[in-house]
Amino acid sequence: MKKIVDLIIEELTPAFEACGYDRQYIRVTRSNRPDLCEYQCNGAMAAAKAYKKKPIEIAGEVADRAKASRMFSEIGAVAPGFINIRLDPAYLSEYVSAVFADGKYGLETAGRPETIIVDYGGANVAKPLHVGHLRSAVIGESMKRIGRYMGHHVIGDVHLGDWGLQMGLIIEELRDRQPDLPYFDEDFEGEFPSEPPFTISELEEIYPAASEKSKKDEAFRERAQQATLKLQSGYAPFRAVWDHIMSVSLADLKKNYANLNVSFDLWKGESDAQAYIPGLIADLTDKGLAYESEGALVVDIAKEGDAKEYPPCIVRKSDGAALYATSDLATLIEREKDFSPDRYIYVVDKRQELHFIQVFRVAKKAGIVREETPMAFLGFGTMNSKDGGPFKTRDGGVMRLETLMQEIVKEVYKKIEEKQKVPEAERQRTAEIIGLAALKYGDLSNQATKDYVFDIDRFISFEGNTGPHIQYTIVRIKSILDKYGPGAAAGEILPACSGTEKELQLKICGFSEAVESAFFETAPHKICQYMAAVADAFNDFYQENKILAEEDKERQAGWIRLITLAKDILNTCMDLLGMDSPEHM
Repeated sequence: MKKIVDLIIEELTPAFEACGYDRQYIRVTRSNRPDLCEYQCNGAMAAAKAYKKKPIEIAGEVADRAKASRMFSEIGAVAPGFINIRLDPAYLSEYVSAVFADGKYGLETAGRPETIIVDYGGANVAKPLHVGHLRSAVIGESMKRIGRYMGHHVIGDVHLGDWGLQMGLIIEELRDRQPDLPYFDEDFEGEFPSEPPFTISELEEIYPAASEKSKKDEAFRERAQQATLKLQSGYAPFRAVWDHIMSVSLADLKKNYANLNVSFDLWKGESDAQAYIPGLIADLTDKGLAYESEGALVVDIAKEGDAKEYPPCIVRKSDGAALYATSDLATLIEREKDFSPDRYIYVVDKRQELHFIQVFRVAKKAGIVREETPMAFLGFGTMNSKDGGPFKTRDGGVMRLETLMQEIVKEVYKKIEEKQKVPEAERQRTAEIIGLAALKYGDLSNQATKDYVFDIDRFISFEGNTGPHIQYTIVRIKSILDKYGPGAAAGEILPACSGTEKELQLKICGFSEAVESAFFETAPHKICQYMAAVADAFNDFYQENKILAEEDKERQAGWIRLITLAKDILNTCMDLLGMDSPEHM
């Protein structure tokens, strides 16, 4: 189903061409001045230079030609050369009815579905998820869901940090604490224990203790480095410890990501790419792309026309060790072999931008990834406290994500108890649903690249541009529909008889454009903007019209059908962002 903006362009094309102007100049957008018009065409502004005419003259000619169209109730030229448009209510109601009947509310899904890898999450094993993991998880999950809704085959990969010095530190700290374990007995023969020698709580305490010890104890750090080397060389006892670390950590990570309504198709990590590194280094060397610089192996990535200097990408340190860039390039080799993706989206802290510029350029230069394959770096900003600094606990530590979620749910529960509108048996689950939406919407409503301030009082408010406000709007519509009874979708959407009704219809028409923009611009905040606009339009309409008391039953049935569509679209948008709405609020 075509977007309404595209249909307006089609309708204006004969008028432009009849006046002697090329259709390529037609540009139509939703107006940001609804008091003046609903849509605006600036084609005359673009064509003025080519045809050596004043924009207002071109706009006037085209508007006069297009006045006979049944699509427009008003069309006219205004200085300096815009064409202002209002849609005919009958035409608009027909379009909205078609949106209602369409399985995806007017969205045209991909004609050629792509295989897309979304790399997000990036948690380190043996550590709890903390607030710094929030943005990657919720932004990446939304991009995965939006891509799938567009009709693409999207694969989400958590890409765990599971193969580095942290493993050696844990192994050696475990040795100091439990030296009698069979993993540290060189004479041990037979099967290693199937039960891990630690719980998740113990493991999460072991790593920071080991890390702190390594800063003060050089001998311990040297032992950890040697343990890491032995692990990476395939030493069976340490591989068995690593297996325990992974099993315990993955169970906890999966539980906590599930609490965020975030899931992954692949639970791969840096360790999975290690087998490809020798071949990667050999290939870069054989192709003459890698060369030695101060003992390290590097690849130049600078291109003619670069606005600034980019340093070479180091693919092997002077001591022979691999780096993150090496691992990321090897991961690309694995992904190309397994999936041959048409597109990549990496959701990572924006401070890693240089790293990914280097990785992407080496990958294209070496032919690991096809030159034409889009590789998007969706770099996100930080979540800060009200004082402008990094978000931390009261004692200055990094807050666990689980703790943050518990605090939000607790505050939401208090509000629910105060309002006394949710059945007691539903209150805890309702608080969890609202709390999650408050957290995720508070994050996703900001442009991903921007830093933002975490404000729990604002985020859990049932008013304003918040997740709970969107949920409250959905619950309000459901309440109206429940009172109306069966047959809520049986009416016919009629031409709007008020400004608020027409505005709600117009907002509903923008669903496909919002989803497409969010996908192609890797901008999930566009979905939040759209949801807020639909919710505001509904609430304005609701305040002006007594839906359940309306005596004109045909018009009432049309309104019921219209708000049913608004509810369904809002629920779909919520799902695209990994949220839900409760039954009561």
